[in-house]
Amino acid sequence: MTFEPSDRALQDHLVRITERAAVAAVEFVGSGNKLAVDGAAVRAMRLAFETALVAARIVVGEGEKDEAPMLYGGELLGAGGPAIDVAVDPVDGTRLAAEALPGSVAVMAVAPRGALVDPAAVFYMEKLISPAAGGALSLERPLTENLSILASALGRPVNQLRVAVQTRPRNQRYIEEIRAAGSIVVPFADGDVVESLRAARGDGIDLLIGIGGAPEGVLTAVAVAASDGHMQARLSPQTTGERDRAVAAGQPHGEVLTLGDLVASPGVFVLTAVTDAAGLAAPRVVDGAVVTESIVIDGVGDPRTVVWQHPVAT
Repeated sequence: MTFEPSDRALQDHLVRITERAAVAAVEFVGSGNKLAVDGAAVRAMRLAFETALVAARIVVGEGEKDEAPMLYGGELLGAGGPAIDVAVDPVDGTRLAAEALPGSVAVMAVAPRGALVDPAAVFYMEKLISPAAGGALSLERPLTENLSILASALGRPVNQLRVAVQTRPRNQRYIEEIRAAGSIVVPFADGDVVESLRAARGDGIDLLIGIGGAPEGVLTAVAVAASDGHMQARLSPQTTGERDRAVAAGQPHGEVLTLGDLVASPGVFVLTAVTDAAGLAAPRVVDGAVVTESIVIDGVGDPRTVVWQHPVAT
């Protein structure tokens, strides 16, 4: 059985997995307990995979770098069907959910078996993401040069470009360079995947740059490719131990990776809101049913919004 990204039945199986994770996580929204949010989502997601008609292999799981609950790399899941690789984050933005802030999502990307890069021992990745108009941008160019190229491509002055950067000490140099060039810094603390998706679609952000999670980078790559966006990345070990593990695993952490390197074949990206995020509402109870809102991006047509209702007991 072959994998077809546009198969609606397959997409519905995938949405059911992320929405179950989102509904389970909602119980702990506002609790202040990030591990409880993540743990509930992981358990629900693994249970949902039991009846999903796929033969799934987890290539990129989330949790190891921050010692959170996780779906493990190499884990085999599903009830049988197309052989797929899976990159997953049961909750991207656990702090946001724990503090009842917007921007938290359950997210998963799938592609044919063997199509997703495995960052393995490297937890962090430098990323450059823009709409398709930024196709000439490169991590090998100075950031100021990239900003000038992007401004010309978009037909706007550099001082009108909005550039998203995750607010971490490792990204301070990007913030300083963006401001020195006169562009607008759009800072964010958490929610890497949502901000990356906005950048790929030109949704209020013209460029995302900086070092963030490698798992989120692979997840994002599937969405960027399906959205006809532009992305480059390179693995960015942050400690000596991480660099040593990268060398032992044969991972070239200085090389620029293109979209084709990150995801070799078209895939499907699925996102369900945990708190209000990406234009979607958080799970809620309406007339005795739980209502969830999700986005499916398969690269064939426009992104599809899925609104489902289930009895409260599910």
